[in-house]
Amino acid sequence: MGISTNVIGFRPPDEKWNAMKKVYDSCEAAGISIPNEVSTFFNDIAPDPRGVEVELPFKNKKTQVGCVTEWKDDASEGVEVDVTKLPSDVTVIRFYNSW
Repeated sequence: MGISTNVIGFRPPDEKWNAMKKVYDSCEAAGISIPNEVSTFFNDIAPDPRGVEVELPFKNKKTQVGCVTEWKDDASEGVEVDVTKLPSDVTVIRFYNSW
């Protein structure tokens, strides 16, 4: 079993996020299906209080596009994030490990 380090960004909640959250919560409380538009807005997961998840792509070796790069030296490994390449509306970055 291996470990994987992941990096995602978040756009903070705004008026649209709050409106979509109200619809999501109302549907949950009523026990009815979440509308596709609302589900898609939240990337098909429950709303996160940090905002909407934004994919932060790993740098492509050919095109050099992306803001996350794998990093390692003799005794450590991880990721680096080039903050100058982050989308302008991302205000939170989450790093997490999964097994």
